Amino acid sequence: MFEIEYKGGNSVIINTKKAKLIVDPKLSLVGPNDISTKDSIELLTEDRFNTNNGNTRLTINSPGEYGIADFDINGIAARRHIDTENEGLKVTIYRIEIGDLRVGIIGNIFGKLSDDQLEALGVLDIVILPVGGGGYTLDAVEAAALIRTISPKVVVPIHYADSSLKYEVPQDGLDLFIKELGAPVETVSRYKLKQPLTNQANLQIVEITRS
Repeated sequence: MFEIEYKGGNSVIINTKKAKLIVDPKLSLVGPNDISTKDSIELLTEDRFNTNNGNTRLTINSPGEYGIADFDINGIAARRHIDTENEGLKVTIYRIEIGDLRVGIIGNIFGKLSDDQLEALGVLDIVILPVGGGGYTLDAVEAAALIRTISPKVVVPIHYADSSLKYEVPQDGLDLFIKELGAPVETVSRYKLKQPLTNQANLQIVEITRS
């Protein structure tokens, strides 16, 4: 049905037969070259992750409902981890439906979502979220608590310590999140999903090695 690649930071690529969706492609913020968005759907959790190439199939960078190719997308406004309550909602989190599967994209948010935000996210099969902390994004404890609240079948952790990347602030290692959540781990180079997760009873952490 689709596959997920992890490129580092918050950058993730979701490939289907009809389209490519790229989350936060401005990878140069942490070192490597930006991801090419040519003829792809660009999905931004914050405007600063925009590559501004002008050759995308569609750029989505704000709350609202969008439908394109295999993707039905709902963007929901949220508060950044580094902002105070008075600074407004500068992050967009997303619910993406791909056929019968529902994927949540969580950016650098404040640790606790409101009831309205959780209701808008709804039931999710897969959640992709940062876990590195450092006062910049969700840390292991906050990320694990959010996963327990949402109760997906699969969690894909991103934005954690990587010696090849230059994060704005030091990030905790993935091991802290794995220990905190206490779920089994599958490590893959790409996460390929060919059928619904209806028969999966227990939560699983999928570690996608950075490509």
